[in-house]
Order: sequence, then C-alpha cells, then structure tokens
Amino acid sequence: MPDIAAVKAALAAQRIETPSWGYGNSGTRFKVFAQQGVPRDPYEKLDDAAQVHAYTGVAPRVSLHIPWDRVDDYAALAAYAKERGVELGAINSNTFQDDAYRLGSVCHPDPAVRRKAVRHLLDCVDIMDATGSADLKLWFADGTNYPGQDDVTARQERLAESLAEVYARLGDDQRMLLEYKLFEPAFYTTDVPDWGTAYAHCLKLGPKARVVVDTGHHAPGTNIEFIVALLLREGRLGGFDFNSRFYADDDLMAGAADPFQLFRIMHEVVRNGGLEPAAGIAFMLDQCHNIEAKVPAVIRSVGNVQEATAKALLVDADALAAAQRDGDVLAANAVLMDAYDTDVRPLLRALREERGLDPDPVAAYLRSGRQERIAAERAGGSQAGWGA
Repeated sequence: MPDIAAVKAALAAQRIETPSWGYGNSGTRFKVFAQQGVPRDPYEKLDDAAQVHAYTGVAPRVSLHIPWDRVDDYAALAAYAKERGVELGAINSNTFQDDAYRLGSVCHPDPAVRRKAVRHLLDCVDIMDATGSADLKLWFADGTNYPGQDDVTARQERLAESLAEVYARLGDDQRMLLEYKLFEPAFYTTDVPDWGTAYAHCLKLGPKARVVVDTGHHAPGTNIEFIVALLLREGRLGGFDFNSRFYADDDLMAGAADPFQLFRIMHEVVRNGGLEPAAGIAFMLDQCHNIEAKVPAVIRSVGNVQEATAKALLVDADALAAAQRDGDVLAANAVLMDAYDTDVRPLLRALREERGLDPDPVAAYLRSGRQERIAAERAGGSQAGWGA
C-alpha cells in the first residue's frame, strides 16, 4: 500500500502554474462577459496569482502571454512577482491576433509575414532572458479552410524552418514547448494538429524542444493518457495545459467535465516518474473563466489537479503490477478504481493544515473579503482581457 507520508510529500512538492489570462475577462467567440475586480494590467494579474498561491501553497509560477502582458520593463515585472511571493513561468507567444496572420503566421506563404511572426517569437525569447523564464510556449493557429488553399507539405517546411531559427536562439537553460490542437480556427487542415506532428518537429529540433499536451485539444474519445505515457517514455513531454471539455476546446476548469480522465492522466504521470523534478514537466492551467469568478475558479482548478494527483499517488503499484503479471483483468482495473474512488479531500485538508494553510482554500479566499475590496479598488481604467 502507498505510504501516506510519501503521498503527502509528493503533493506538497507539486507545482501548478497558473495563467495570467485566467485572471482577465475571457469568453467564447460570441461574448466576453466583464466582471468586477478584474485586473487592469499584468501587475494586478500577479496580485491575483499571488492570492492563489497563498491559499493553495502549490501555485508559485505564473505564465505570461505576449502581447497581452506587455510591459516596458520585464525585469521589473519579474521583481514585482518575487515581492508577491510568485515567479514568472512560461512565456506564451501570440501569432493569431494580427490581421497579417489571416492565412497563417510561421506557415504563411508570404515570407514577409513569416518574418514578422518569427521576430515576435524571438522577442519572446528576449523577454525570457529578462524575466528568467525557462519555457517558450508555442501554439499556432495556422492552417487552411479549403482543399487546395495552400500546399500542405510546403507549410510544414515553413514551420520547420521558423522553429529552427527560434530554437537556435534559446539559451542553455531554456526550452521550446510546442503545443498542438486538432482544429480551430482552421477547419480543413491545421499545421500542428496532433502530438505526432509536434513530436516529429521536436525530434528534429533537438533535446530542448518538447511537446505540450492541452487536455482540450483532442478528438472525442482520444486516449490522452496513452499520449502522455508515450511522450514520458521518450523524454519529450514538456508539460500540460490543464482544462476540461465537453465538445471541443471548451477551456472549462480542470477536472470539471471528466475527473476520471484527469486521474488516468495523472496515473501515467506518477507511474512514469513525471512528478520528479528531473522530468521537467510543467503542470500548467489554460482555462477560460467566462461566467465564474476568476480567482476562486483558479483556486478550484488547482485543487482539482491536486485531487487527481492524490488519487494517482494512492494507486497500489505492487498490487497493480501483480494483477497485470497474472493477466487478471478485473483485479488490475479494481486497483485503479479503488484509488479513484478514494475520497482524498480529508487527506488534502490535513496536508494544508499541516502546512499552515486553510483546509478549504476557496472558502478561505471568499471569507477574506478580498473579492469585494478589489471590485471597489479596481474601478476605472481598462480591464485586462483577450487582446489586452
């Protein structure tokens, strides 16, 4: 049976990175609903992220999105984060919100547009240098809507050439994390549609290039945990963008739509050493809080990832291995289900209390009255959101 002290130690050591854009106004293609108290600049986003870390104890890193989080002095922003008890994590590029990218960015048929996109990516590496960030996270909206619109093979060549130039600019301790997405906004072909395409490009680039698995970016029924296990085996899993989906890229809170899937993913992570620091896995959230309050939603999401991780750590590895060796299908499945059916909330509450934290982070934040204070203090100005 798993050692509870070891389980608690692993949970205490886990780090979950929250997204700066998760604290701003966001929504669907149809509507972005504004909320009171939403940050007006990257500094206020960091204030909110610091609250999430203060109440959970496991969320010390914050991803930035450029240009949504553009500032004049990134070193000063990093220093501000440190003052608030957090640090800057992955730098996310944006090559999908400029009119020039209507037909693509790094895959665009016009070399001038590709040059513009690559310059932006190189600028992001400069920002990494200034902030001390280790990861450049890339997601490309590039693709086509109609057969014959462009040469599919040529687009892959353009992508490879652009990635190679950016890869060459990375420092010794910096990485490129390549994300994939099945579809949207392109609907006929997407230039990085799946883990295999991302993996193939990362292999060609070198050891500093790894694949990011966004849990919302797959076809219905895709066995995401298999992808995770394979990439871990190959040493090419760079991290996760955790969110939930019912239909497509819904960007709901992690663990909300299919907590069993999140558990299965985390089982493969635990089973294959993904929680070890040497694995270098970035456990990041990437979510759109359209109708729910931002900070409580992020706290809830962090807790959901913790719950899935706790259940994965409770899997009786010896019993599972014995059942698998014996070919006992029902017994092997029962070992996993026993762990999944365990109510880990008392364990997490106890762990938080041992670390001097409130056992219920969401309730503690709401009791603090901060949500009401920032609604009053942040009146006026322009709220942060998509494109800001």
